[in-house]
Amino acid sequence: MTLSKALMDWYDANKRTLPWRVEKPDPYHVWLSEIMLQQTTVATVIPYFEDFLRLWPNVAAMAAADLDEILHAWQGLGYYARARNLHKCATVIASAPAGQFPDTESQLLALPGIGPYTAAAVAAIAFNQPTVPVDGNIERVISRLYAIDEPVRQSKDRVQALAMKLLPKHRAGDFAQALMDLGATVCRPKSPHCDQCPWAMACKAHKMQAEEGFPVKPPKKQMPTRHGVAFWLENADGAIWMRRRPEKGLLGGMVEVPSTNWREQPWTEAEAREVARLNVEWVPREGTVRHTFTHFHLVITVWGGVITGNSNADGFWQQRDRFSELALPTLMKKIVRHASS
Repeated sequence: MTLSKALMDWYDANKRTLPWRVEKPDPYHVWLSEIMLQQTTVATVIPYFEDFLRLWPNVAAMAAADLDEILHAWQGLGYYARARNLHKCATVIASAPAGQFPDTESQLLALPGIGPYTAAAVAAIAFNQPTVPVDGNIERVISRLYAIDEPVRQSKDRVQALAMKLLPKHRAGDFAQALMDLGATVCRPKSPHCDQCPWAMACKAHKMQAEEGFPVKPPKKQMPTRHGVAFWLENADGAIWMRRRPEKGLLGGMVEVPSTNWREQPWTEAEAREVARLNVEWVPREGTVRHTFTHFHLVITVWGGVITGNSNADGFWQQRDRFSELALPTLMKKIVRHASS
């Protein structure tokens, strides 16, 4: 029995039941689920996926939605650039002559927010194109199967080529999902269930009894720490001054409590007051707000102040009991809780 057939037989008997996994996949559903699943678990994504379909049942409906509505519904999934690109991509597709998803990997790759993995996933799963998307699960399965001794960043092309050699002539979409399921449920990062694996007899890492040694990871770099000061400004009505971050960059387009830039050196009081520029008696709050992004730790000191007139800075006033109307990223929710306590 070939490796491909062994995997497909296993998948037919053991595949996960997922709301976007149906007999005739909808490209919109496949695309939406794949964008949501980046850096996020299946269990977390399912309720978001169902909510998005209820709010925006097709790509035209999403394109017609306001970006703030998308961002608000996205709260809790993190990596908000994905939500902004989701809206951009929907707009591009809906404005195309046919208003439909392109069905080739190269055409999908040209769309906003779609990288090589997502393009291959949508092409294979939605359109049964002969390609194999390589995510973390598939990378781990192939790396163990062949005991690839190169670090993951250097072995991506090799993993892709080896996965393509296993691709059956038919059922490209099912093959991709079978590899994903194998990695997620059997060939797990820790304590893999090798006794349940259809490829155990052929797996080189298993023969070496070194499953957890693959894929080979480069040495971890120590993440830097950045510092900032957030300004919690209140007016006579009890409203808080907020502003929207620039569209590009980290947390782009999201609403925030105004702050200094985030830098490696802690801010001195004089430097922070220069950034604030308002004639306000700022009082530092006890403690700090800590948050970790993908590439750095962040430590925020919160200063509180009250203004009697109006602020001439960019932004808007928001009553505290209406914060739920804003698409606040997790960091800003932490700052709000800290400043309100």
